[in-house]
Amino acid sequence: MLELEKVFNRIDGYRDEIISLQKELTARVALGPDNGGTGEHDKAAFLKESLKKLSPDILEEINAPDERARYGYRPNIVAIWEGQDASSRVWALSHTDIVPPGDLSLWKTDPYKATVEGDIITGRGVEDNQHGIVSSLLAMKAILECGIKPKKTVALAFVADEETGSRYGLEYLLKNRGDLFNPEDIIIVPDGGNSDGSMIEIAEKSMLWIRFTVTGKQCHASTPGEGRNSLYGAARLIVALEGLKTSFGLTDDLFAPPESTFESTKIEANVPNVNTIPGKDVFYMDCRILPRYRVDDIINEIKKITVKIEKELQLSVNVKPVHRQDSANPTPAESPVVVSLAAAIKRVKGIDARPMGIGGGTVAAFFREQDLPAAVWVTSPDTAHQPNESCPISDIISDAKVFAHVYLE
Repeated sequence: MLELEKVFNRIDGYRDEIISLQKELTARVALGPDNGGTGEHDKAAFLKESLKKLSPDILEEINAPDERARYGYRPNIVAIWEGQDASSRVWALSHTDIVPPGDLSLWKTDPYKATVEGDIITGRGVEDNQHGIVSSLLAMKAILECGIKPKKTVALAFVADEETGSRYGLEYLLKNRGDLFNPEDIIIVPDGGNSDGSMIEIAEKSMLWIRFTVTGKQCHASTPGEGRNSLYGAARLIVALEGLKTSFGLTDDLFAPPESTFESTKIEANVPNVNTIPGKDVFYMDCRILPRYRVDDIINEIKKITVKIEKELQLSVNVKPVHRQDSANPTPAESPVVVSLAAAIKRVKGIDARPMGIGGGTVAAFFREQDLPAAVWVTSPDTAHQPNESCPISDIISDAKVFAHVYLE
């Protein structure tokens, strides 16, 4: 316990370092090609140099081929420090990519220049997922600076492409470097939580993104009878799809929210002028589906709804799933990662953490699909993907202590 207190005291002095790291990471824009960027190279390179200073026993860059990205690949960084017992590892896996800032007029500051006001640091990525990066990294830094060798081997991974499917991130690692992980490992993904840190996520809903292409006939707005309005068709279809919430309306209290969700989100631009009735509209739906429901049943019901709209309005509708991730078996509530996290949270925060399920997808699903028990945890005010994304510095400090506890105990 004296070692732990020594490490905690060291972490308490890291405020300036937290701010510096957050500013450096935020300035290195890490947008994947699907989000209009070139990849995570600058951020990954900075992290690799930061890790070198901590002298890991293994420091490896694992590049996933992606011809759309700069240099033709997406970088994934792994650092490993051997512990007293090398039979298993404690992993903290965070992602380096971010989402675009969105409407800049909604930001109070430049999203790529992290700013600090009191305890709050603001900027794109400071919570999602730099909070996890910084807290897991500084926990190991404090242990090393105190001259302590952890009981178990500690491994940090900073992966690409979480925001757009993980094909070039964790999914690539598991397919090509599955030797890095084993079922005895404690695997923590600091990429989701609640504001007091009491939620340990052990289960996720199935995720389904669908693109709807509604095709009618374009014409002049003054002669609507000569065309078939695809925008009106898209609007009717969006309203009709609300019926999914009733058809698949059962709840499960393990999850927050407890129901399946079906939300229309992105819509693509159609005609550029006001006086033309559009003949083609494209919109998307985000579905988060409780494990009790089969994703194929959701898709079949969606197709039935679109057929009805097609017949009523004499339009054609193409339904195309663009991302699908069926729910994996949950991590058992009694698994070592949950027990270890709960003990650390109790020691650091003085609260009883509880296992829960969420609707948001995380890379932990890929671990669970490989029968690798993983838990998602971080103290999160839930500003991810929002304008003025922010993160309390005090949360990073307390979370670093939780990681240090897990690494050492």
